[in-house]
Amino acid sequence: MKFNTEPIYGRSAAALTATYLCLGALFAVAVDLAVASASGTAAGWTPTRLVGDWLLVAGSGGLLYGAVTHHRQRAETARRDLETSNQQLQVLSRVFRHNVRNDLNVIQGYTDLLADRVDDERGQECLETIRQTTDDVIAISEKLRVIEDASPERPDGRVNLVDAVHEAIGVLDDDGTAVTVETPSEAWIRADDSVEFPIREVFENAVTHNDGATRRVAATIRENGTTTCLEVTDNGPGIPPDERAVLQAEEETPLSHASSIGLWLVKWMCETQGGTVRFEATDDGTTVRLRFESAAPPATPVR
Repeated sequence: MKFNTEPIYGRSAAALTATYLCLGALFAVAVDLAVASASGTAAGWTPTRLVGDWLLVAGSGGLLYGAVTHHRQRAETARRDLETSNQQLQVLSRVFRHNVRNDLNVIQGYTDLLADRVDDERGQECLETIRQTTDDVIAISEKLRVIEDASPERPDGRVNLVDAVHEAIGVLDDDGTAVTVETPSEAWIRADDSVEFPIREVFENAVTHNDGATRRVAATIRENGTTTCLEVTDNGPGIPPDERAVLQAEEETPLSHASSIGLWLVKWMCETQGGTVRFEATDDGTTVRLRFESAAPPATPVR
């Protein structure tokens, strides 16, 4: 049974205090009468005692009014600050995704023109560096779009995690990476289609940041009652400790920050789906565990 708090929190501080005073006054009378009845004498109920009880109720009512007013003021201030922060983030995201991306497209266009005019090897290396850098920034803008378009509400749909993993591996630029998969025939989780983005990001990180001679990635799906876990292990250098600390603290500072938005994308998108993320790095590689709420399979098979 879910208790509806809107009739209480939706009232003003004065209305709540007035209700409290009325109920408190009636309660004081009822208690005094009950005490007098239990003692078998009228000595337990006197006007002086009743006035004292009412003064106590009035004093506590004043404290209640002050506390509710203070709480409402702080909540209103926090709401305005949150709205301002959201507006700032939306503006920055739009400016970055549109204006900056258009400028990067211009840079890429001029880079291609210069490539036909530069003959020396050093100049070609510099142009290739420009291309790679602009491609990286454009990729970040695409990830920002995914985060901006994500719904803050918990999903009420279901996704076959096995299909999502195979789709992520299918578009992976593995380039000789040995990928092994161990999954059941199907594993349904409570999520929507946007869950494919953090899954894809995990596999891309496992391959892109692995500079070993023989790159290996292993994916395993395990169902444990009400939860389903996707475990992705690679033999790369691992996530640096300072970046893991940033994700655990959920805060970036000038001296402690993540080198890419990819890990934040994994964390935010999984938590939006009601899941959790855990990173475990050792000398032998990195293991990422994405845990989601299990869901019953659909009544009719999904093609």
